[in-house]
Amino acid sequence: MLVVPFSFSGFYRWACMFGSDSDPNDATSDDRDQSSLPVGDSSPLAKQRRVKRRSRAVNQLPVDNRARQGGWLFLVALAVFFMAGMVLYGLYAFTRWDTIQRQTPLPGSLLISTALLLVISLMTHLATRSVRRDRIAATSVLLLSSVLLAILFTVLQCQAIHEMLLAMADGRGTGVGIFGMVISLVVLHALHVLGGVIALGIVGALNTLGRYDHERHWPIDFSATYWHFLDLVWLIMLGIFWATSGGFSI
Repeated sequence: MLVVPFSFSGFYRWACMFGSDSDPNDATSDDRDQSSLPVGDSSPLAKQRRVKRRSRAVNQLPVDNRARQGGWLFLVALAVFFMAGMVLYGLYAFTRWDTIQRQTPLPGSLLISTALLLVISLMTHLATRSVRRDRIAATSVLLLSSVLLAILFTVLQCQAIHEMLLAMADGRGTGVGIFGMVISLVVLHALHVLGGVIALGIVGALNTLGRYDHERHWPIDFSATYWHFLDLVWLIMLGIFWATSGGFSI
């Protein structure tokens, strides 16, 4: 469970980088002062300003590269976390394979939320293509619409959790703890979905303000990648749930 706050702190640091795209054409006061220095000026002040200028030039372009590396490390950490959780769940369910409670069906709302997640993944992908064509308005519509669908996804997940808790209270699916572990995994996934909702909202707002275009769009790309990741993880979880329970109630 210690991985959860760690992952959210990493997600927060990643979200803080959304507005950090640097424009290499921006001129600072040091750059303007540098341009006023005579060519060949070897004074200590001139050397100091040249060093600052070279350091700034180096740091401007690789901003996206550093953020991209951090983003992929974040996804790898999440993948290991979810994989460990699903392996533990699979082992636990296998040891309780012959119990009657294992035949209890899971809520059908999980399937409906899956369809929403697929639509969100598609819309974020379309947003990455739209921003590359400088269609800022269309990109904002896609991102903010994805936020609304993600909120609906979360609501459906909460409804499914509520149904499973009621089933446990009625004595169905409770004896072996299968429902309890399903609820734990669903909640963990939903928490990361909530983080994705916040990130999409930030990216959508910044895009509306004109912060991204066909050259600077890495935050939108990574938002789409993050939702593709959540989509893949959820499909794997859903397959494991189906194989270790009584299917889904329609």
